Amino acid sequence: MFCSGRTFFLLTVSFLIVCVHAGPVLSGELEGKVGLKGQGKIVIQSDTLEMDNKKKMVTFTGKVSAKNDDFVMDCEKMVVYYIDAPSKKGSKETSTEIDRIVATGKVEIVRSLGGTASADKAVYHQVLEQLVLTGNPVVKQENNYVEGNRITLFIKEDRSVVEGSGDNRAKAVIFPGQNKGTDQ
Repeated sequence: MFCSGRTFFLLTVSFLIVCVHAGPVLSGELEGKVGLKGQGKIVIQSDTLEMDNKKKMVTFTGKVSAKNDDFVMDCEKMVVYYIDAPSKKGSKETSTEIDRIVATGKVEIVRSLGGTASADKAVYHQVLEQLVLTGNPVVKQENNYVEGNRITLFIKEDRSVVEGSGDNRAKAVIFPGQNKGTDQ
């Protein structure tokens, strides 16, 4: 509906890989090339970037914006949690991997090919390949949209679940006949 699961996964992982390997950054701006297929330069800007290797986290605060050719993600705060994982079997070397990403405060995701998602909070779980939107979540494609109390995108499975709660029931507004000829 919003984007193919694999595309969103690759985009998310791409900009997070850049975050974790950033090192010192001036003015809270981060630019880098990422070696994933089809991915180009990603720019993450914020008022402040703080890297804490002891806590294994990178925190972007103040007008956070992550951009590449395929998407723009804006929020007020983004925290990237990472873990050390073995590089190769039998090797004592470790590599850095993303554990989860938490974006809060007016989270907006816009794809260049169309489609948006918004919420007060978005949590991406790397191992589960799952994105959970809470706090007035809405996923839109043209005039079609879904909303509820919680929207979970299961990326590996290319499916989503919209949950309601109390008066805030799951809702889908669909305009039949739109999106013909697309994979959305």
